[in-house]
Formats: sequence, structure tokens, C-alpha cells
Amino acid sequence: MAKTAETSPSPPESKAAVEAPPLAPGAVPLCYVVDDEPSLRHFVSLVMHGVGVDTVECADGAALRNALDGRLPDLIFHDVALESADAIESMIALGKRGFQGAVQLMSSRGAAVLEHAKAIGLRHKLNMLPVLKKPFETDSIVKILRELKLGLPPAVATRLELQEALNNNWIEFWYQPKIHLRKKRLAGAEAFVRARHPQHGVVLPGAFLPGAPEASVLKLSEFALVCALKAGENFAKLGAHLTISVNIPLACLLGLPLEDLIKAHRPQNDKWPGLIVEVPEEEIVTDITGAGEAAKKLAPLKLQLAIDGFGRGQSAFAQIGELPFAEVKLASTIVADCGTDKVNAPLCKNAIDFAHNTGRFAVAMGIENAADAVALVSMGCDFGQGFLLGQPMPEERFAALLRQRAGNQTAQGAVPA
Repeated sequence: MAKTAETSPSPPESKAAVEAPPLAPGAVPLCYVVDDEPSLRHFVSLVMHGVGVDTVECADGAALRNALDGRLPDLIFHDVALESADAIESMIALGKRGFQGAVQLMSSRGAAVLEHAKAIGLRHKLNMLPVLKKPFETDSIVKILRELKLGLPPAVATRLELQEALNNNWIEFWYQPKIHLRKKRLAGAEAFVRARHPQHGVVLPGAFLPGAPEASVLKLSEFALVCALKAGENFAKLGAHLTISVNIPLACLLGLPLEDLIKAHRPQNDKWPGLIVEVPEEEIVTDITGAGEAAKKLAPLKLQLAIDGFGRGQSAFAQIGELPFAEVKLASTIVADCGTDKVNAPLCKNAIDFAHNTGRFAVAMGIENAADAVALVSMGCDFGQGFLLGQPMPEERFAALLRQRAGNQTAQGAVPA
């Protein structure tokens, strides 16, 4: 079944927050992201799409001012460089248009530069948010969106029966970007399960997976596999031939009619890269024989095995080293603060070295701050996932992100990943 990762806790809302103007029914909020650093624009866009906000990326204020001839956004993230004339010109242009959305200024420069540009915006009667100093984390962006009441509402705490959710078609899968850490480009996606209750809204897996009957978990695992295959085909139609990962317990993997499912639902194109099936490390260590059988079943079907949550029991290295698997997914518990923690840093390095020494890729889970991402790159980690790089998002939101990327890359003469 798809992994049960939770979203970050919603930051508390400020009483002074000013809501964005009401949207037309069915409209998706829009944010313009203005910055000359592509990696920063992509980072903000990933977070925005993860919480249900479309974005338009602009390399400078001039591009923003030209884009204003189209749909006006609900929010603008605008960088302020050392020479603040470009940002100030944008504030004046927005004021002349009577812009009603919110403006979030951001900069790595001194506070005086930011405050000066903000003062110009206030003078032109713009809704100027408190300035944002770079570098900032995902939570800062999510907090701003929550305060403005833009995007998807946070998941609710409740309790559901998994079988009830399956019977009523409440189950859906969200997709989190997997990023090539060195190249800073999209390399794949992982499926995460959610339930969309008619009264409660989006419900996280902790509300319906713990204690669920084995038969229900098996049914969910089959549904997860089919949905991942269909999502891969949908993403391929947008020019993105991504390897999608799905988490399935070992017992379910051995019990599924994999050959029939793949034959019936696999994308019908020559560029299909296959699926990655993630199995928790503890299940593999407990049943090495079963893991070997599963790997043999997967290989002819263009499915690869990944060891999930790796690194907590590193004595297992020798036991699983001979298994045919494609990736080692470092547990978020050892990735957390690996840039500074003297215990986690060597654990991560050992796990990454193990992956490379056995000819596999290393994937870090749960990357939440820039220091850890930098440290992982220096350790040689291949890929990363986490709220710093993009939250899980509904399939249609992920597709919107791919369409945006395809448009940007086509404009630059590049080919979508």
C-alpha cells in the first residue's frame, strides 16, 4: 500500500492575517513567484502546488509586469535584490492596477532593502505581508497560505474504517516529487494514500490504517498498484516519463496477482520506466527468503524493489546486500538534522556508501531543511524527498506542476524530465 507519511502540522494562524479576495467557484488560487534563481522559484512552486495553489514563475519584475496582462494572481512572492529598483517598479505597477491580492517580499539582502520596498508597496495601498528573509523553509510558505486561506484545507483528525473507505471510493493517492539532489530536477514520484471523506474532507492514513484487517490492506495494496500505473500513464501524456514508487507490505506483494495487474494496467508506451515497489527494511530482514521471491516476481514485470526506512538497523547490511533491489531509502529518522547531528550524519553516510558499494541508488526521506540537503549532496546521496523539496499532492495538482514545468522547459528549449 502507499506509504503513510503525514503532512507537516499546520502552523498556527495569525489573528492579524488578511484573507485573500474570494475566488470564483471552482477556481484554483494563483501565485506569481518572482526570483532570478530558478531553484528558489521551483522550491516555492513545489510547496505551492502541494497545498493546492497554481504558480507562474517569473525571472524578474519585468516578466511579472508583462504577465499581469493575463489573470491577476491572489498572491505574489517577489524577490528584492540589492538593487531594489526592479521590485519597487513592480510595487508601483501593482498599485496602479489596484491589485487586491497579497504581496510577499523576500530577500537575502539586509532588512533595510526589504523594508524600503515594502514601504513603497504600502504607499500604493497594496496588501503587504511581513517581509521574508532568505533562506526560509517550507513551513514559512505553508503558514502564509494558511493565514490567507489559500489552497487546500489542512487534513482533519478523525477515525475511519479502511474497508468503509474502500467500499465508498474515498481512497485516493497523492504524489510527492522525488528530486535528483545534485541536478536539482524532478526524477520521480512516490504515492501516498489519503481518504477524502464527504463530511470530514481529506483524512490522513493514521486515521484508517492502524489495525486494519489484512484483507482490507491487501485490497488497498492492489488499488495502490493500479493507481500508480494509471498515474504513470497520465504523467507520460504530459511528456514526463517518471518512475513512480508505491509502498506495499511484503506479505501483500507475495499475495497479489502482479502479472495480471501489470498486463491490464501498465502504460502502453516504450518509454515506461516501470515501477518501484518499496518494502520496509524490517519486513525484508524478517523474511529474507520472501523478499528474494518477491524480487524475482518483480523483475520480469519491469518492477524493481526498494528497501524502505533503511539505516536504523545497520547490522542488516550483510543480510540484504545480495538481494536484487534498486534503491536504498534512508529513514527520515536518520536524515533529520544529518547536517549537524553527530549521530545521524555518519549513519546517513554509511547507508549511502552501502547503496553505492552494492550498485544501488540512495534516496533520503524526510528532508525538511536546507542544511540537511546540502549535507546529503556532499555525502553523495542521489535523490531526496521531503517537505523542503515538495509535499505530497493530489494527482491533478502534480499534473498541473508537470504542465508548468513542461511549459518552462519548452520555452528554454529543454525537454521535460
